Amino acid sequence: MARTGQHGPLAGVRVVELAGIGPGPFAAMLLADLGADVVRVDRPGGPALGIDPAYDVTNRNKRSVLVDLKDEDGAGRVLDLVERADILIEGYRPGVAERLGVGPEACLARNPKLVYGRMTGWGQDGPLAERAGHDIGYLALTGTLSMIGRPDEPPVVPANLVGDYAGGSLYLVVGVLAALQHARTPGGAGQVVDAAIVDGAAHLASMIHGMLAAGSWQDRRGTNLLDGGCPFYGTYATSDGGHMAVGPLEGQFYAEFVRLLGLADAFPDRWEFVRWDELRAAVTERFLTRTRAEWTEVFEGTDACVAPVLSLREAPHHPHLAARSTYVEHSGITQPAPAPRFSATPVSVRSGPARPGADTDAVAADWDVPGLRPTPRD
Repeated sequence: MARTGQHGPLAGVRVVELAGIGPGPFAAMLLADLGADVVRVDRPGGPALGIDPAYDVTNRNKRSVLVDLKDEDGAGRVLDLVERADILIEGYRPGVAERLGVGPEACLARNPKLVYGRMTGWGQDGPLAERAGHDIGYLALTGTLSMIGRPDEPPVVPANLVGDYAGGSLYLVVGVLAALQHARTPGGAGQVVDAAIVDGAAHLASMIHGMLAAGSWQDRRGTNLLDGGCPFYGTYATSDGGHMAVGPLEGQFYAEFVRLLGLADAFPDRWEFVRWDELRAAVTERFLTRTRAEWTEVFEGTDACVAPVLSLREAPHHPHLAARSTYVEHSGITQPAPAPRFSATPVSVRSGPARPGADTDAVAADWDVPGLRPTPRD
């Protein structure tokens, strides 16, 4: 039986996560946040790019066991977990899981209903499938990176949020949950979900490709309505070095924006494209006359679609985010709360980052896998 005390719509779902870095752990965290019993199979020594386990928020709400898959009984111990699992997540290069004895064929032989989620950058096939890579390279080849930044500057790296997490983790979660639904239907069976960051990052730009085909999007960075090319959709510096985010795309919101900014009479027609450079210069000049706090007060309570650009440390203290408890503190770490929210099956941060191997005995008992406990030679 699954462990008690779980909450969320995925309570009762069991997930095996083969430890890795980046999008795999984040996807498993999402499943754990939603109530799944996620058991992370950590390797002795931990991942090469891992942070201090005490601060690795992507391992919250999970449990951890230590298994060395290179040991002769390592694969067998993982397969014992797989037999009782609903979902498995791995982020190795193509072929690695197979060589370790825990590939799709071996796992589905033990559990035909298993959903086997594979998280990679390039995908399981194609000319680059065997190549090493990171978020920035996947974004580069899909054209997504080319859209981000000013036209006269190199593309801007959006941390690893657009590739690893948006194009990778979120698509993997959607995929494994859809496959789980199929596996649980009459006559349904388990299957392999191939989630590639290049596929997800390309898919994220679906609307842009439609606009490109229609002629309403230029294939040049910083020249379009939503990529910073528009003077009323972007960011502006304030007198104290802060920034304000501006986005009044609709007519009534734009009218309120230029009125509060003091430019209503100068630029009544926002679609007068020949004056966009002039409008941008005027908006830039106006924002430089006051501090971020002063402009925040000016636009407070209005529909001008203007907001201060807050830092990571400032964001949790914004009144709106604080009222919604968008951030929570757990285990001494301020972190984003689980999302989205559910009326009947609420979710929460139930436990801090799982320490490698700390839950082996509990998982062995809960999942009825006595062989999971390490032998003296381990």
